[in-house]
Amino acid sequence: MKITVNLASEPFRRDRPMIVASAAVGVLLFLSLGLLTYLALGERERAAQARTQIQGMQTQMATLQREETRLRGVMNQRENAEVLNRSTFLNALLLRKGVSWTRIFDDLEKVAPHSVRLISVRPQINGNNQLMLEMWVGSTATEPVLNFVMQLEQSPVFGSTTVHTTLPPSQNEPLYRYRVSVNYAQKL
Repeated sequence: MKITVNLASEPFRRDRPMIVASAAVGVLLFLSLGLLTYLALGERERAAQARTQIQGMQTQMATLQREETRLRGVMNQRENAEVLNRSTFLNALLLRKGVSWTRIFDDLEKVAPHSVRLISVRPQINGNNQLMLEMWVGSTATEPVLNFVMQLEQSPVFGSTTVHTTLPPSQNEPLYRYRVSVNYAQKL
């Protein structure tokens, strides 16, 4: 039997693999430090360019705001305000004249059952520049009018439909009469 005895004052340690691994990790960390430094400098340059662009846009925006303020001042002068009001009024008239009656009746004819009579139609433009039709329709029975309302709602040209008033037949008027409003998608 053989017994190993170490007579050295300090025992022999195998540190070489640990030193090599530590050196490799150190080199990798140093390389990653270099890469991160390079990326940080690149981001700094891009941030400087972005700040320059933002400054230019802010200068341009301030110039445009000053110009807008100046033009609003010119428009708010008494003589210009009258012209602005007149042009707004004329534009509203032109918009109202742009409604095609032929197209309205053609589109209504496509969805109206033969037993529903159109008593009156009044196109209106609401605040959102959408065209609405206020109509009085009549029929000898209630079912055709209900079918008409359903066909209006299913049509791609017409939108939501509201029945406001219902009048039963009388001695002077033998029809059930309904006041109906509907959104109309005629291009103005």
